[in-house]
Amino acid sequence: MNHTFANDVLEGLSAENKQLSSKYFYDDNGSRIFQEIMNMPEYYLTNAEFEILSLQSKQIYKALQFNTPFNIVELGAGDGFKTYKLLEFLIRNKVDFNYVPIDISQEAMDILTKRLNERLPSLNVKPKVGDYFEILKQNKQSDYPSLLLFLGGNIGNYQEEKAIELLNLFHDNMKLGDKLLTGFDIKKNPIIIHNAYSDKFGITKRFNLNLLLRINKELNANFKLDDFDFYCHYNPITGDVKSYLVSLRQQTVEIKALRKCIHFDYNELIWTELSKKYSLDDIQNMAEASNFNLVTNFLDCKHYFTDSLWEKLV
Repeated sequence: MNHTFANDVLEGLSAENKQLSSKYFYDDNGSRIFQEIMNMPEYYLTNAEFEILSLQSKQIYKALQFNTPFNIVELGAGDGFKTYKLLEFLIRNKVDFNYVPIDISQEAMDILTKRLNERLPSLNVKPKVGDYFEILKQNKQSDYPSLLLFLGGNIGNYQEEKAIELLNLFHDNMKLGDKLLTGFDIKKNPIIIHNAYSDKFGITKRFNLNLLLRINKELNANFKLDDFDFYCHYNPITGDVKSYLVSLRQQTVEIKALRKCIHFDYNELIWTELSKKYSLDDIQNMAEASNFNLVTNFLDCKHYFTDSLWEKLV
């Protein structure tokens, strides 16, 4: 049993306002469902970032200003779909680097490694499965400078204080002169954002409900998925998209591994995810708050998304 998962589930579902952390979405099944989400036409984030990494790889490489071989360390690499275009550009231009994808899903890493070995056989891939920061600590000992990739708008899953804390942890585990390329979803028409997170085919609903399936499987619980629905809300002023599971009746769920029964009222909510959207000023402020220098923002043509390049100077 994963004790961290068990403790977080117990704490979250015992709280007055119930919640489950979105970091637990990505078991093997969750990772597969998220691939479906990324393929939805409404989910603009994937295409916007793919455009940036496809059309601006040369500009990104020049902005790194690395004069020696270097490491590209990708946190939460998944299937590597977007990163592939950057890797392909570097290989084609005979740039000397190592690619170190990191993910918590062994299945995702196996698939990614196999695909890259087939499509970019000269790429030096060193996949890692596990905790980001344990692996980053090892990478900090490397003689080579590093580019950290934290793509896909994942920083938006953290409340501001936690986001700054995470960015400071990245900073602490980087060497002077290392770079961070991190994705930010930009504030835009609220209808576009709402449609991306409340799709008509129910894929996002299935993604959220998979959290309950995971609890059933790993903690021997008896959640009935038909007794829960999904709801999300976007606040264009704060930039917050919040997602919830909704209990459709009064019910009690037994979680045998925790020796605990959890009661749900009719229409009670479980908060599952925050996905924050940012202005360019917000991004500048976050860089400063976490002791980075913002080098430049790489934007897609619609200005829906940016991959922001930061440097560790102190």
